[in-house]
Amino acid sequence: MNDSPTPDTPTAAGRAFAWGIGVVLIVGLAVVGWVGVRGALAVAHLAAAQHTVRAAMAGAGDLSAASTALDAVRRDTSEARALTGDPVWSLAAALPWFGPQLAAISTTTATLDDVVSTGLEPLAAAASDLSATALRPKDGAFDVARIASLRPLAATASARLRSAEATLSLIDTGPLLGPLRDAVVQARDLVATASDAADAVDRASRLLPAMLGGDGARSYLVLFQNNAEWRSLGGIVGAMAQIDVQDGRITLADQASSADFPAGLDEPVANLPEEVRDIYDTRPARYIQNVTQLPDFSVGAPIAREMWKRVRGPNVDGVITLDPVALGYILRATGPLTLPTGDELTADNAVSVLLHDVYERYPDPAQQDEFFRVASAAVFAALADGRADPKVLVDALGHAGTEGRLRVWNADAQEQAVLDGTPLQGGLPVADASRTTFGVYFNDGTGSKMDYYLRPDVDVSWCGADSAVLSVGLANDAPDPTTLPSYVTGGGQFGVPPGQVLTGVYVYLPTGAQLEDRSATTEGVPTAFAGGADQGRQVIKWSVRLAPGEQARLLVRVSTPLTAALGADVTPTVDDVTVGSESEGCRLER
Repeated sequence: MNDSPTPDTPTAAGRAFAWGIGVVLIVGLAVVGWVGVRGALAVAHLAAAQHTVRAAMAGAGDLSAASTALDAVRRDTSEARALTGDPVWSLAAALPWFGPQLAAISTTTATLDDVVSTGLEPLAAAASDLSATALRPKDGAFDVARIASLRPLAATASARLRSAEATLSLIDTGPLLGPLRDAVVQARDLVATASDAADAVDRASRLLPAMLGGDGARSYLVLFQNNAEWRSLGGIVGAMAQIDVQDGRITLADQASSADFPAGLDEPVANLPEEVRDIYDTRPARYIQNVTQLPDFSVGAPIAREMWKRVRGPNVDGVITLDPVALGYILRATGPLTLPTGDELTADNAVSVLLHDVYERYPDPAQQDEFFRVASAAVFAALADGRADPKVLVDALGHAGTEGRLRVWNADAQEQAVLDGTPLQGGLPVADASRTTFGVYFNDGTGSKMDYYLRPDVDVSWCGADSAVLSVGLANDAPDPTTLPSYVTGGGQFGVPPGQVLTGVYVYLPTGAQLEDRSATTEGVPTAFAGGADQGRQVIKWSVRLAPGEQARLLVRVSTPLTAALGADVTPTVDDVTVGSESEGCRLER
């Protein structure tokens, strides 16, 4: 008996094995092809959806346009979700290396699809309703009930978008291929932008009804800052107005200028902390012009309220501040306004008219004050009469708030808490585990209007893993001082020669940061340093005096842990100061 295998047995086994390998390869290639094609299509749909959503967000004030855009977005996100949610895709998502790529894109498509139907569509409807209907007065009054009715919808949209933002933040983009990583990152940015917008609508629906007098009569003090004479929050308080509101109806109750207030009270109206007095003396609590010298508006606003009460009588419910640049933004919504003087105030000329031309035309400060009064009254009348385009007005106020040109303080602590974490509060710079922020605040020491000609620039950069550098530059672009009115140059009455500008630059270091070094490049320009502390932050004061054509630069290096974001809060000036990145920041010049 022959027990040896038959000659054809190995051949049959080999053929079976080869067939098995072939089938596996074919199936594998089919799966890869299936997933690859569907993945590419899904990414294309995501890109189309993100492009359309950005357009929809930009046009959120137009309900029909927003709805049409979101219909297209819904189709794209639905297609992308279907392409990445079939059983073959789910099976492939369990594979090593390849799986995380697929899981990331399927999570992103599903999240965006949910966001569109449960977040963006309600947000577009809420924002559209808020800007296009509720923010246009009817018969002289805003529809307070209409604004309040948006709250449930806005709150839901905000919550769902925050949840989506959290979901996308958990995706590890490290191992992802370039196109997939880009799709996830863009989706994160998009959802974050939408989340911020939803949060703004939510806060507005909670705060505006009360501020518009829906719960009873309210009064607000509006401070108009003059950026031609710098203070930490923008400029000196030159003009003021009291606005009364009830049931959505706004009236201009009173107007005043700094000339109507004592030229320095004998005693401060508030007890400033000792560390604040060491930096700013008691001037912010004795001069109405200086309440904006304090960079924390929650400290300066109550002081302004108390001064107004002592001089004009009423005890207002809140304080609002804005500057001529913000007024220019508002004029985009109202259109040009003709003043009683015959002048036309427009979005393009508001800054030059209010911060330059008025001083050349009216040498008498009383005439200047009257011009400011009629200009602010004209803007108020246009808003109260409903002449402003609601969508453009919302954009203008948002722009002004982002640049720090619009601040709001409510005496009611609960109402003020609605603004927590927003630029409208005007608090000191925030530094935490994710961001490091300097404060850079400019204050005039000349007693002039020469800051109209000063050009600041601010840069920040990391210098290693535990060191940050701040660079602040100033340049005096003023013309020949003999061509300027004495009121503009200051006439040398505070010891600064006409045409020269003395500036105090107050640098607030990030919370917990330690000063390593600081230096100034001045080329013979008079300069000096001082310091102090405010609310746990070290403060450096740099005083510098510049003649026309001169410039100087301050460099400050601190030790502080590396964070994802590095920036600076800067005094709003005539020109918006964009915080840049200083390439040579690690080197301190002496």
